[in-house]
Amino acid sequence: MHEIRCTVDASDQHTFLFHLTMASRILFFLVSICLVFVSAASNANVVDRSVAIVNNDTITLSEVNELGRSFFKKVTEETPADRLPEALQQARNTVIDKLIDKKLLVQEAKKLGIQVSDQEVDNALQRVLANNKATMEQFHKELLAMGMTEKQYKEELRDQILSSKLINHEVRTKVVIPEEKILEYYQSNYTRQVGGGELHLQQIGCTWGEPLANGVVPSQDDAKEKIRKAYEKAKDGDDFNELAKKYSDLPSAEDGGDLGTFQLHELAPAMQQAVAQLKSGEISPVVQIDNGYHFFKLVSSQGGATVSKADYEAVKEEIRERLYKQAMEARFKDWVKSIRDKAYIKIL
Repeated sequence: MHEIRCTVDASDQHTFLFHLTMASRILFFLVSICLVFVSAASNANVVDRSVAIVNNDTITLSEVNELGRSFFKKVTEETPADRLPEALQQARNTVIDKLIDKKLLVQEAKKLGIQVSDQEVDNALQRVLANNKATMEQFHKELLAMGMTEKQYKEELRDQILSSKLINHEVRTKVVIPEEKILEYYQSNYTRQVGGGELHLQQIGCTWGEPLANGVVPSQDDAKEKIRKAYEKAKDGDDFNELAKKYSDLPSAEDGGDLGTFQLHELAPAMQQAVAQLKSGEISPVVQIDNGYHFFKLVSSQGGATVSKADYEAVKEEIRERLYKQAMEARFKDWVKSIRDKAYIKIL
């Protein structure tokens, strides 16, 4: 199963990243606009009719059924028979409600003169295929398995691009994250106070005789050479967090080798001997503990200090992006609510 990453360009060159899978692409789209299941039985022998009015537009029963068709089988398979009518009614209500949001977004885009060309849709589709190294033939097979046509998929892409452009125009450009908010987040999530007598340590360890995550079983010589390279780079001043992620075989590697804080007496004897005389920022000699070579960095002094997991400048943009997404989601919800409050909406 392929993971699809579809990035849609907007007029201001900002992009939205869509994390999809070929087998769940439609699920993501429907969930993202909260479209769920409706009864496929309604499709048969029923004259199409309007189910809701949104300003000057209508939502038809066929729209609801078409967008929910591929999931009706799933809901009927997973819902007990005695609960199925209720589940379908709830699904129908949710579909209509979220199709109302979709209609409102399209109407707002038209008011602002925002359009999506066929070429933009084709370009987006090509990016989906390229990002997943999939051929058009593979793509069609996946669509067939989902009970979806290429036309339907392209219409979903068109809606995503249109929404992206509209959000850029009305929401994204109005969100600003001030420096003080970034610093506040950093202090709350990347720093901590350690009291007197506590040692905040980082560790890099290279082991032998046991399989690593990639299945390779290193020899003792392999481990010795690996720790030598890491130690030399650490002594030369390379970033310890990155070295731990690259060279350490220990579970702490993904956290940059961060072990947390300890009292000296809480450490194993070999570790006590390695770190007891270190000053803040210093690196211990390499020591052998069981089937591994290890060395440590003393992040904080024993006198107590504010210590950080990462340098502020190194993570500032990552924090900014996280706060930006949170703020944009909140502003988007408020914006959609304001549009709904001003619209004429009637469910039939």
